[in-house]
Amino acid sequence: MKKPADSSGGRLPRRGFLMAAWGAATAILLGEGGAALLRFLWPASRTGGFGGLVRAGRVDEFAVSSVSHVRAGRFYLSRLPEGFLALWHRCTHLGCTVPWAPAEGQFHCPCHSSLFDVRGEVTGGPAPRPMDLFPITIVDGEIWADTSQAIQRDEYDESQVARV
Repeated sequence: MKKPADSSGGRLPRRGFLMAAWGAATAILLGEGGAALLRFLWPASRTGGFGGLVRAGRVDEFAVSSVSHVRAGRFYLSRLPEGFLALWHRCTHLGCTVPWAPAEGQFHCPCHSSLFDVRGEVTGGPAPRPMDLFPITIVDGEIWADTSQAIQRDEYDESQVARV
């Protein structure tokens, strides 16, 4: 019996091409899935965003008796005459975001009208305790807050202030 003549001219037959294309697509899909899994399982760097160390700024950028919102860290930096407090912008009543009202000179929770002073102490409303704090370290004139560990407190104490 005679073999049929190959009319492909040395090209890959259609069936071979489709099998190679499906194989390549499967390999790419598995590679991307594996890379995504490794990225998910790899510990994230915790510097510069909420849940880690957040740079608030330089000491000389904040006037005494001022309150500044550090959005990346979700806290307010309160500059007191004795030093700094990093107050988590969350209400201790039900967890609402508490804005600073400069005209009133206090934090005013929009949900249930809890009021807090510049030290985060409750001055009115249903909040059961002062605003939570984040620990502050001052290195070479730069203020860093560790947002990975909120500190609950029952009252203000001068030992909570990061001194300059």
